Amino acid sequence: MKALILAGGKGTRLRPITFSMAKQLVPVANKPVLFYGLEAIANAGIREVGMIVGDAAAEIERAVGDGSRWGVQVTYIPQPEPLGLAHAVLTAEPYLQDEPFLMYLGDNLVTSSIQPLVQAFQQRQPNALILLAEVPNPQEFGVAELQGERVVRLIEKPKHPPSNLALVGVYLFDKHIFEAARAIKPSWRGELEITDAIQYLIDHGYTVESQQITGWWKDTGSLDALLEANRLVLEDLSPSQQGALEETTLYGRVAIGAGSTLRRCTVRGPAIIGANCHLEDCYIGAFTSIGDGVRLVSCEIEYSIVLEGSCVESVETRIEGSLLGKNVVVRGGARRPRTLRLMLGDSSLIETP
Repeated sequence: MKALILAGGKGTRLRPITFSMAKQLVPVANKPVLFYGLEAIANAGIREVGMIVGDAAAEIERAVGDGSRWGVQVTYIPQPEPLGLAHAVLTAEPYLQDEPFLMYLGDNLVTSSIQPLVQAFQQRQPNALILLAEVPNPQEFGVAELQGERVVRLIEKPKHPPSNLALVGVYLFDKHIFEAARAIKPSWRGELEITDAIQYLIDHGYTVESQQITGWWKDTGSLDALLEANRLVLEDLSPSQQGALEETTLYGRVAIGAGSTLRRCTVRGPAIIGANCHLEDCYIGAFTSIGDGVRLVSCEIEYSIVLEGSCVESVETRIEGSLLGKNVVVRGGARRPRTLRLMLGDSSLIETP
């Protein structure tokens, strides 16, 4: 069995960050989202991975390489335009050929193992097997209607959902998905929707089964979802301390990378601080991820993600619920703003009066 990772989207909901980096490479707990998917696929025993790439192909190839660090072999498959998930399947057909395959959306995070899903597909051999998750707002997702474990209908963002089971970005298909993808028409968005292709399989007598996720799942395509995914991953953080602490207090589970120095700081975990950081007179609150080489002086940051090389100095108001890109500079002044919530692209500069 092969795997197909989709890493070709433009990430419009995460701009301006995604003007300068692929959305699949935005880090959660200091690790790119895409890497979690590669780990899950490798742990499921799949060794051949096709990766759909678009405008950010060169950046993704630099980050992932040949896949050897995960014990997989990655083949890059260019998709000229992001014309839908079913279009991505057709783009990968020469690579996948007639083999069954697992499709994984590169900006999704799934904490439970996908190995049981792969095993169920291999044992029962349906034409498709989809992963589902209970959600409180099913009207915002593609929703499945079931009879037992068999899927009888898929509805995209229904006003009156028949269930609260949303499609997670993990699917298993046999070769009949290519027939389905060729048969459907573009949606109102101008895209070939994977939900339409799966519905084609159902309507034409093919077997489409489901399995419900046991852990949590997040689509990290928006700021709020990305911060929530960061929170959930940090809930399972293993503490480690490889830096130097001077008059610094740590509460809870905190991970500090090698070469980092913390002076007169308070860090309340779960929180992760990368390598070669300099923190002085700072408060780092829970569910915060600080990337490598970050400099923080006289500031407070909580429930946020700060990417590598950034600098925050003399900002009196606490920064919350924020995403700061690489090499961002935020400097405070004499006047105290009431609040700060920031989403800054790489190399931004913010100075308050």
